[in-house]
Amino acid sequence: MRKLVYYIATTLDGFIAGPDGADPTGPGGFWPLPADYVQYLAANYPETLPFMAREALGVTAEGSSFDTVLEGRKSYEIGLAAGVPDAYPHLRHLVFSTTLGESPAEAVEVVAGDPVARVAELKQEDGKDIWLIGGGALAGALYGEIDRLIVKLAPVTTGAGIPLFGREAAFDPRVWTLTGHEAMESGALFLTYDR
Repeated sequence: MRKLVYYIATTLDGFIAGPDGADPTGPGGFWPLPADYVQYLAANYPETLPFMAREALGVTAEGSSFDTVLEGRKSYEIGLAAGVPDAYPHLRHLVFSTTLGESPAEAVEVVAGDPVARVAELKQEDGKDIWLIGGGALAGALYGEIDRLIVKLAPVTTGAGIPLFGREAAFDPRVWTLTGHEAMESGALFLTYDR
């Protein structure tokens, strides 16, 4: 069965974006992108790079981890505001929203229904694992369905922002098993945890 993998970058203090929800790697963003971090992404998770980064870096590898990406409306709208209706045309792309309506991109599927039910369907299909990119609200809604966490831990703190599982997540302690780790010279850590 396919796994739902929350593959996400977070600060040391547990935030995936600033309080305004803007792209932390975009113009004026606070996210460090040292060369070793980017090289690790390109070598190990090339499918998670948006097409613009893939083109800029000359990445053509299909990737072995994911063939589907799930995104919440607020995260998706960051790309829309930048004129990018589908940052991942090389993946099956689903956006969860009750307000978005029709998809701005032909290949992007807008899901207005229950995310838990839709993920249960996706897990039953054949294919690679399913990448949950965020945002925090969607991750909070899918908290019980997440099988693996891959945390890209940056050596930065923000003091406030969008938490890893959003602001509305229920208190539900879970114990995870560390199954992999990589440390970059620049200070970033890639930590893999399984449920």
